[in-house]
Amino acid sequence: MKILQICYKPPFPPVDGGTLAMNSITKGLLSAGHSVKILSLSSNKHPLLADKTDPAFLQKTRFESVQIDLSIHPLDAALSLLCGESYNIKRFDNANFHSLIAITLKEETFDIIHVESLFLTPYLTTIRRNSNAPVVLRAHNVEYRIWQQMALRLRPSAKRWYIKKLALALRLYELQHINDYDGIVCITDNDADTYISEGCRRPIVAIPFGISITATTPTNTASNIPSLYHLGAMDWQPNVDAIEWFLSEVWPQLKKQVPQLQFFLAGRKMPQRFLDLHIDGVTVLGEVPDATEFIRSKQINIVPLHTGSGLRIKIIEAMALGKAVVATTTAVQGIHCNDGKELLIADTAQQFVEQIKRCIDNPDLCNTIGNNAYRFACQNYSIDSTTAKLVDFYNIIIEKTLA
Repeated sequence: MKILQICYKPPFPPVDGGTLAMNSITKGLLSAGHSVKILSLSSNKHPLLADKTDPAFLQKTRFESVQIDLSIHPLDAALSLLCGESYNIKRFDNANFHSLIAITLKEETFDIIHVESLFLTPYLTTIRRNSNAPVVLRAHNVEYRIWQQMALRLRPSAKRWYIKKLALALRLYELQHINDYDGIVCITDNDADTYISEGCRRPIVAIPFGISITATTPTNTASNIPSLYHLGAMDWQPNVDAIEWFLSEVWPQLKKQVPQLQFFLAGRKMPQRFLDLHIDGVTVLGEVPDATEFIRSKQINIVPLHTGSGLRIKIIEAMALGKAVVATTTAVQGIHCNDGKELLIADTAQQFVEQIKRCIDNPDLCNTIGNNAYRFACQNYSIDSTTAKLVDFYNIIIEKTLA
């Protein structure tokens, strides 16, 4: 099968959840013998890091990209608000990328066109004008829900009012266009159910993120000093909010009860205010050179997200490396595992303290949860199985289009 994968940011190197998800699709399809060409946006926020990318991979995917500016421009944002447009979407609309897509589709034919994320929906008209191939949207999240949840967690203020307006405009856009695609691939059942309940009439399926199981093995190489870690892209606001909450509401209680405890905070685009923190027991590292080795060296993964949609890929990575995970109900949505068996759920500050102390006070429990997590990840998130499900869905959409 010949596939055109259109990405809202370069899918390599896989440095955050979005790039990991896209990279997984590409590698899975290539490994299964399919042809994949990638067109991608590249931006100041998510640049193409050619020096960190395998040249053979770039060549095999015949990668091409267009640079855009995703900086927030207050005047443009205000005009979008006045016109009732979604500024979240408008920022991704670029004339040069329209041209690249048009030229590619005039020169080549594809069996399927795979669009990564709602943010690329403005390019659908160009795709339709230049190709008869069916177009599938891979919805990384139900985007408007993230902004709705962010607004709800803010105190009444001008910022909350503005974010609510952004969420409303994004919701209207998202629901207006979900039926423009020939099929939709969600990452979780929750997201698929939301689209169906909101009026999606197109074929829709939930296929999670896949991992290369052979590249991971469970590990107990963490030091004897009890350690927590959080690893995630820190230019994503829900991650920032989560860590601010954890440091203010959970960490003081936890450190008081377990004085020797250490917390390591890592992730790309770390805000300066975190790098400037001086909190006893907290080490802020920013981006780490090897995420796998970083995870291996720690004991417990904490994911205190209270807003978000889609699936938290970093949780799957931690589970695949045999780590105990303590996370909120929101963070584990779409991961159909058992609380107390494959991970531990905590939603309040007190629950986080209790669940983390359980792991520290009972190392055997911590190891058992980690081992169960590893088996769960192997059974449910193999890249081979997720790729096979995706190709089956492609075939359904192609047959439906030809009928």
